[in-house]
Amino acid sequence: MFNFSVRLLTLLLPLLLISCGDPKPVQVPSSIPAPTPIFDTLISNAQLIDGLGSSAVLADVYLKDGKVAHISTIGQSQAKANHIIDANNRVLAPGFIDVHSHGDPLQTPEFENFLAQGVTTITLGQDGDSPVQVKDSSQWIAQVNASGIGVNLALFVGHGSLRNEAGVGQKPEPSADELKKMQELLNSALDYSFGLSTGLEYNPGLHASELELVELARVTGIRNRIVMSHMRNEDDDQLEASLDELLSQGRVSRVHVSHLKSVYGKGIDRAEEILAVLANARGEGIEVTADVYPYNASYAGIALLFPVWSKTAEEFAVAKETRREELEEYLRNRIQRRNGPEATLLGTEPYTGKTLADLEQELNLPFEKILIDVIGPQGAGGAYFIMNDALQSRLLENDLITASSDGSPTGFHPRGHGTFAKYIEEYVVNREALTLVEAVRKITSFSANILGLQDRGSIEIGKVADLVLFTPENVKANATYPSPLQLSSGFDIVFLKGEIAFENGASTKAGLGTVLKPNK
Repeated sequence: MFNFSVRLLTLLLPLLLISCGDPKPVQVPSSIPAPTPIFDTLISNAQLIDGLGSSAVLADVYLKDGKVAHISTIGQSQAKANHIIDANNRVLAPGFIDVHSHGDPLQTPEFENFLAQGVTTITLGQDGDSPVQVKDSSQWIAQVNASGIGVNLALFVGHGSLRNEAGVGQKPEPSADELKKMQELLNSALDYSFGLSTGLEYNPGLHASELELVELARVTGIRNRIVMSHMRNEDDDQLEASLDELLSQGRVSRVHVSHLKSVYGKGIDRAEEILAVLANARGEGIEVTADVYPYNASYAGIALLFPVWSKTAEEFAVAKETRREELEEYLRNRIQRRNGPEATLLGTEPYTGKTLADLEQELNLPFEKILIDVIGPQGAGGAYFIMNDALQSRLLENDLITASSDGSPTGFHPRGHGTFAKYIEEYVVNREALTLVEAVRKITSFSANILGLQDRGSIEIGKVADLVLFTPENVKANATYPSPLQLSSGFDIVFLKGEIAFENGASTKAGLGTVLKPNK
């Protein structure tokens, strides 16, 4: 019996080997068509501007699972979609990215002011000030995500916050141990943040030396992050020195000029001189970029007007007591140089909507005494009409400078509600200073590259479907200086991860945004 089984197996083995060989591909009869893919959403009949600088093309764009899944010539794809939106020849662009913005997602999580401008990603932690203690940021991020946020958020670590948490405060020179602690805090925070922000015109950042800033920049460079800086002095005669200080950090890290401006500077020729400084630095291998907002008034705390030796409450009390005449003279000269008291528009209660000139009439006091005895350096914020349109516009039009708002949902300045609408309305439609394709590139893929975002900022297959649908001629920045909290109009539909977040002038679904993680 055993011998018979062995002989039978010997005879059958070749047949078994043949039948168990490599499987042959199954031939599908040509009469049975392949299954037609079904997508979540089809945006049909769109003028597609991809954000990369390519010319607009007529296209159908298919979305699935929050991403761009398929792009075809209009009407050429047989694919199906559960939801169809007829763009009706409107522009479909990537959602705009605001590289310098403000707000509190736990107080005003909707950020409808940004959505109404086509903005899908903002940044927080700017000007050297983190929104929460650096050591508590992970818990804060989890809280924001759990509570819901209306836009995407890229977080920065504030240099001033690092100084305070390391025990440096307002000391001009940190000890070796304190500097090491700042570096360690920063390196840990860069696990979840996109870079370091500095506010060198504000306390405590104004006390930092160039050496300290370079050593911190070295940490951001090693982690392939970026230093974003509100520079030390934006006055025209100090601008080159401020840029040089930042560019010294650019030798060890990518660097970025926040809200580039020349206070008191005038004319296109001066703009070209400033741009030449940046171009020369790039020629030397320094990766430097900048942003500009399309308004000729800045906005900041009133402490900006006071001398360095009287900005904090403690310093102010001493200066008021021991250097009163000197302080009055300083404020008189500074305000007059900044186009007079009528050029400072206050934006906090109880002075909201009034200029220093208005208060002079109301209180029958000279503005310098009002600043010292009524308001004080910590007592208000305001808009300052101190910039030249020709100069600032030339900066904004440069191909390596993007637009930003430097605004928030609550700030008393139209930039928080109008920046990106004004950028399209004024520079593309009215002035024709920028093509729509170039304008979109600057505030999408270029801004994404500045932040280091790889999955957003352009309309490409596989990218996150943060999108905006609009007709350029219909875009209006409705916010004004007297009424700065009016939403922009003309951005018809804003998508976050393929879902409609804003439509017909209002938010449609809360909490579609997320706190973004930097690429490793």
